[in-house]
Amino acid sequence: MKKQVEISIITGVYNPQPGPLLGAVQSMIRQSCEDWEWILYDDGSNEEYAVLIRRAAALDGRILVFRNSQNHGLAYALNECLRCADGRYIARMDADDLSAPDRLSKQRRFLDNHPQYQWVGSNAELFDGSGVWGFQKMPEIPQRKDFLFNSPYIHPSVMFRKETLLKNGGYRVSPKYRLCEDYELFMRLHRNGGRGYNLQQPLFRYREDYESQKKRNYRRRVRETSLRYHGFRELGILNRNTFPYVLKPLLVGAVPVPVHHYIRRRTKRKKAGDHSMEWGNV
Repeated sequence: MKKQVEISIITGVYNPQPGPLLGAVQSMIRQSCEDWEWILYDDGSNEEYAVLIRRAAALDGRILVFRNSQNHGLAYALNECLRCADGRYIARMDADDLSAPDRLSKQRRFLDNHPQYQWVGSNAELFDGSGVWGFQKMPEIPQRKDFLFNSPYIHPSVMFRKETLLKNGGYRVSPKYRLCEDYELFMRLHRNGGRGYNLQQPLFRYREDYESQKKRNYRRRVRETSLRYHGFRELGILNRNTFPYVLKPLLVGAVPVPVHHYIRRRTKRKKAGDHSMEWGNV
């Protein structure tokens, strides 16, 4: 008899790097709860990377791999994962981040005990190839105004009730939301009356380095600007005082990447302090 799956972890993966992928897989294998499945959707990776994904998945029988011959983007991949998921909870994860050993158990316990919330994220430690360098604190109970500066949830740190994602139509597959899918999703969930929460422990390590900041090109920032305008208006938070936040992506994009990288590391490093938790060998 197949063991009951409570949590389905969903990940879209495309041409992953070996070290980060192996680290992500090991962080899931070490979870304190065992009733999970991990759906890795290979979104058209080149063959050498597809082999790497299959080898990583072979480390644990709860990891399932589905493959598409063409790349369709993260929103499409996550919707395909949702279609295959058996768990009543859906946990996000990226193929280069790390989850604390008790992440899944703490988030499931929270949702079990707090039916008024439909999803839960957490604070995060920021890291790169050299280790942890900063700390990202998220608002505990995000309100609509918290969308003005950035998304008030770290998408790959979040666990959802599956029914919430299905009822709200999953992820929007559209070129105009590409690389902004999470921001659009959370604004839509809030607009539709959903409520989320962020556990104040850093249950997640979010990979952020110079290369990841370089990927936030100007076309992506133009798409985010458009999303902010329409999203803020639908949330009822667009007015002459908040309109500058619509333009924020364009203003940040005008700052040279090295300067932006330096400023971000300076500001987030100041907040790292004593926030770190015991992660064992993850």
